[in-house]
Amino acid sequence: MILTVTANAAIDKRAVVGRAVPGAVNRIRECTYSAGGKGLNVARAIQIAGERPVTTGFLAGHAGQYVAERLEQEKIPADFVWIDGETRSCLNIWDEEKKEQTEYLEPGPSCTPEDEQKLLDKIASYTEAEDRAEIITVSGSVPKGCSAGLYRRILQVGADHGIKVFLDTSGKLLEEALAGEAQPFLIKPNLDEIRMLTGRETLKIEEISEAAEVLHRKGIEAAVVSLGADGAVLSCREGLYQAVVPRINAVNTVGCGDTMVGGFAVAISRGESLPEALRFASAVSSAAAMTEQTGFYLRSDMEKLLGEIQVRKIG
Repeated sequence: MILTVTANAAIDKRAVVGRAVPGAVNRIRECTYSAGGKGLNVARAIQIAGERPVTTGFLAGHAGQYVAERLEQEKIPADFVWIDGETRSCLNIWDEEKKEQTEYLEPGPSCTPEDEQKLLDKIASYTEAEDRAEIITVSGSVPKGCSAGLYRRILQVGADHGIKVFLDTSGKLLEEALAGEAQPFLIKPNLDEIRMLTGRETLKIEEISEAAEVLHRKGIEAAVVSLGADGAVLSCREGLYQAVVPRINAVNTVGCGDTMVGGFAVAISRGESLPEALRFASAVSSAAAMTEQTGFYLRSDMEKLLGEIQVRKIG
């Protein structure tokens, strides 16, 4: 079983417009709703691949109830901590003319130190159960009121019980987590996050690779940098690798990084090497970009792409 943590879940709304005009009334052609938040996309990717996820985090109010009902419909096991307030909504606007996406993200409800402790206790319970978690994935932002050290504390729970923790976050949460004694097994910064960590605006592939190697030498077993259409770079014990993905007809790239984390979790839980896990995760992520639904992919697309992705050693 793989436990996915979504501290700041959401109702994801994907709106399609013909052409977005700033400062004007824009008519939405169609709108789809889904249970969102990065960790829920991870759980969905795990389930489609044929493995069992359980997802936890914070939910609140009527919007939180909607998220819980959607997860039940999708048959994704959920065990959330309920807090006061209202779960957020996140809006993704797709401009058909410009082929461009714009996102508007609400901050989410407020949580208390007591809420944080309840979540930590719940995560710890999944490290001790008979059917305990093999891997814990921690993704995205946290609600207002959460301490910057929440993810560092989750990493310590994993380390105390010998469980691999994958971390996919940014900003202060990432900096605080990496400053702790317990390090994640895997992190997956994107280019913007690598720019933040390195302080460099423009990065060549050699500089991206160097940044991944620096993270690996800090004690992170798998430092993965996602490059969008250009694949991903992985620094691990076996060396430095790049996944080269085929050109696809991408219709929705939101959540593709989350599905990549889910792909890595599945492959590692099955005993695959990290380079092979990179291939599998890249196939999952690319397949997700080919569907309009956020954080979703067709297994048939993934299996086709799996044979077309090249993983080459670059250092």
